[in-house]
Amino acid sequence: MAQEALKARLLKATSTVDSAGIRYAVIGGNAVAEHVARIDPAAVRTTADVDLLVSESGLDSAKIPMEKAGFKYRKAEGVHLFMDTDSVRSAVHVIVAGRKVRSDYVEPAPELDEIERSSEGFAVIPLHQLVVMKLTSFRDKDRTHLRDMIDVGLLPADHLHALHPVLRDRLQMLIENPE
Repeated sequence: MAQEALKARLLKATSTVDSAGIRYAVIGGNAVAEHVARIDPAAVRTTADVDLLVSESGLDSAKIPMEKAGFKYRKAEGVHLFMDTDSVRSAVHVIVAGRKVRSDYVEPAPELDEIERSSEGFAVIPLHQLVVMKLTSFRDKDRTHLRDMIDVGLLPADHLHALHPVLRDRLQMLIENPE
């Protein structure tokens, strides 16, 4: 039931911002799931939340339509959230395009210059930008997502050349030693 609620939240949030004409892209675990499912649907891993990449002006523009759709805006510890339950864990988390999520990150979040459409019609971040975001964050769940993408053949070693040296080293380490 939790995955059904997550899918409903994802589709409700994306259709709301789409209807409002706000440019966005799904990022995080749902974007990983979309890219992995294109190769091997059985390899898709579940996630607990919805992550969106939105411009700063798009974030401001989204507040009223998201509220009308039943989401409450909240900012907690620097994170922009749209919540339709009491759980931060299952909220819609918003990352501002072109900004660093943390000051120590080597790369900012990407701009919204490129987007793709998922099989269900929502905007999703292109694979190469998703990889950079996952390598930049590099938390345990990000490494797991990267391993999933490697396992289905989405990240061949030739992706390395265009990456920041720190990110290149991280990806090389995962390719050579996935465990």
